[in-house]
Amino acid sequence: MLTYPITDSDHCRSLESFLTQLLPGAPNSYLQKLVKSGAVTVDGSKALRTTVLATGNQVTLKESDRTAQFLAAASLPVDILHENDQLLILNKPAGLAMHRTAEITEDTLVDRAQHLMRLRGFEIKPRPVNRLDRGTSGVVILAKGAMAAGMFGRQLKDEGFGKLYLALASGSLPPSGTFTDPIDDKEALTHFETLAQGAGLSFVLLNPITGRTHQIRRHLADAGHPVLGDKRYGGTILPGETGFCLHSFQTRINLPETEFQCSISAPLPALFLAQLATIGGNLPKLLNRLHRIASQPD
Repeated sequence: MLTYPITDSDHCRSLESFLTQLLPGAPNSYLQKLVKSGAVTVDGSKALRTTVLATGNQVTLKESDRTAQFLAAASLPVDILHENDQLLILNKPAGLAMHRTAEITEDTLVDRAQHLMRLRGFEIKPRPVNRLDRGTSGVVILAKGAMAAGMFGRQLKDEGFGKLYLALASGSLPPSGTFTDPIDDKEALTHFETLAQGAGLSFVLLNPITGRTHQIRRHLADAGHPVLGDKRYGGTILPGETGFCLHSFQTRINLPETEFQCSISAPLPALFLAQLATIGGNLPKLLNRLHRIASQPD
């Protein structure tokens, strides 16, 4: 048996996502078989693919020749949070652009996803269903074809995807509240809850009710609390960093393989974890709080 301790870098990642990163190239059907057969356990007990992992968990994998082959395969070009026949749901790194434009000619998330498809023998260019600013990290959804892009694009337009973001913002915010200032003369509402404060920063959970461009960044900046590292809106510059401290933590979406809305969560990036360790909050307590949010029934 092989045992893997879960660290802060995989906290709030689903078991499915952890196995996908651990066993590059393993098809979904094989990962599902491992979980259903009990060849994979969490803390010694059988778990579900959707089980949300927490720091301190122990994931145990039964050894076999086939798993050894997948363990030895090259790492994936993208961090897959969930995948099915229609979608790739990825954890986007901060500083990486979504797709190429006239101004952006370097590597992008779509390029990396397309490379993954080619490695698998498919000439597919995934299409963004939703987008994140270049400096923002976290959950983003790509469709594997025009039909899927249209279907999930309509779902986004008609119903919206439930979203929760995490930010490190300058100064001290109230315990909770709602930003209501219009953006581009259109209604914009963002609920927030302050999870921790210290060292001149607030760690904030945000729920944007509408979907205006740069909504969270602009609301925080207008309130005098710009996102750490967001130089466009007055945030303190982080030397050597290409992104800023805004993370798309959780997205809820209706998936075709389920009859209900499910949630996909992305673990905090290293930049967040490093900053949280300095603001005087109890990091294990904060991570436990995030795990409870990520584990809430759909």
